[in-house]
Amino acid sequence: MSEPASADMVISVRDVTLTLGTASAATEILKRIDLDVIRGTSVALLGPSGSGKSSLMAVLSGLERAGGGQVHVAGLDFGTLDEDGLARARRGRIGIVLQAFHLLPTMTALENVAVPMELAGMSDAFERAEAELGAVGLAHRLTHYPTQLSGGEQQRVAIARALGPRPDLVFADEPTGNLDATTGASIMDLLFDRRAATGATLIIITHDPLLAARCDRIVELGDGRIVADRLR
Repeated sequence: MSEPASADMVISVRDVTLTLGTASAATEILKRIDLDVIRGTSVALLGPSGSGKSSLMAVLSGLERAGGGQVHVAGLDFGTLDEDGLARARRGRIGIVLQAFHLLPTMTALENVAVPMELAGMSDAFERAEAELGAVGLAHRLTHYPTQLSGGEQQRVAIARALGPRPDLVFADEPTGNLDATTGASIMDLLFDRRAATGATLIIITHDPLLAARCDRIVELGDGRIVADRLR
């Protein structure tokens, strides 16, 4: 049996591997990763395309099951959970912001933020969603649909949706990849501000050293391994 993760650690993984494909087509994506992340910090997973950073995020967020090793996240042992258990583990504990936004086109901004919280059993979902959208500067866009919002506004909705449940962990995977430089910079300012306000641990997946430098810590990946780990 593995040792329980320290209460100060929101992430603690040991010897984590991930292989995709089967037989002759199998590709080793993650190669014996060890990583601890202190609660409340900001960490950049930095590396070029194909380095394994998005795959590591998928394992840490429970979207992908590790092939081997121990994965403790937000006080839970992911290795003991089935797919339904992993989905329940994410609910309220883990928020995810992606570059493609992934807003539901038939729902308003308010509904996109509130409905996931309502489905998770939060009785104040719509009140909380309205407050969170106000915090990201969209109090005047509550009833607008995604097609009526700019790219930057859609990403603000995605940030509100991720942070609304007050998760322990927020993952942001290339969150400015679909935005122009000016809008992207404002979105990152907002993401860091909201993280500071909520106390969440922020993990940013990026290939941009300038963005990584804004984090407390930079973990650099190459060929499925951690090749550097440094405090800013």
